Amino acid sequence: MEMGFHENELIQESANLMEIGSGHYGCSHYRRRCKIRAPCCDEIFDCRHCHNEAKDSLQTEQLHRHDLPRHEVSKVVCSLCETEQDVQQNCSNCGVCMGKYFCSKCKFFDDDLSKKQYHCDECGICRTGGEENFFHCKRCRCCYSKVMEDKHRCVEGAMHHNCPVCFEYLFDSTRDITVLPCGHTMHLECTKDMGLHNRYTCPVCSKSICDMSSLWKKLDEEVAAYPMPKLYENKMVWILCNDCGSNTNVRFHLIAHKCSSCGSYNTRQTQRSSSDHSCSSGLPQVVGSTG
Repeated sequence: MEMGFHENELIQESANLMEIGSGHYGCSHYRRRCKIRAPCCDEIFDCRHCHNEAKDSLQTEQLHRHDLPRHEVSKVVCSLCETEQDVQQNCSNCGVCMGKYFCSKCKFFDDDLSKKQYHCDECGICRTGGEENFFHCKRCRCCYSKVMEDKHRCVEGAMHHNCPVCFEYLFDSTRDITVLPCGHTMHLECTKDMGLHNRYTCPVCSKSICDMSSLWKKLDEEVAAYPMPKLYENKMVWILCNDCGSNTNVRFHLIAHKCSSCGSYNTRQTQRSSSDHSCSSGLPQVVGSTG
């Protein structure tokens, strides 16, 4: 009976340590009850993102800019009692839980379990969204939603590069990332910003990033409504289709050039016909791209 009482006390104490200060400490990136000592510059920061914002910004001299090597963190400071110690989930001094989610491999702490964090050994980092909802693509070398498992287009090291719009490194970005139909990746927010500026092609390969059939239909109507002058009626040009990759010879038009293989207007002129230099020598190259 006495043993059961002590066990209940220990369980209650453990629960209290799990909750003390939870949600009241941390930074704009994470809710956590510890800070980290950066192994690179020996300074203390709330998290690696806080470090990188301070040490890899335009306000820092170029020679001193650097990112924090997350896996090399060896010391943390408890936010409640300010004790510096080796990396561990519970403070060695006051016993408080410094992060409800704790990864000893990434030296990562977070009190917000709603993110459903998990560690991917193949990525080598922690990710959010729930391990049951993601799979790791060995060729792309990153985790994708299981919704895409049988239908995504593999691109070698798809997320191991910078976003082509904002240039932030994608692999360990905390912002939402989208995979385009061509297989290239970028921030979802950056994709939406492109749409606001009427940009609907991949910044990497120029393929269309959404269904453009309604726009192609409108361009069909525009081209039909504006026939070319007699001088250009028989002018032919070679075009490359950014969507299907076909090289085709089509009638020249000032508005746009339609791929005769797939019907896309996401094309660009590649060369002039060798038989009509007399009527085109003074004309600039016309690109029929929807860009």
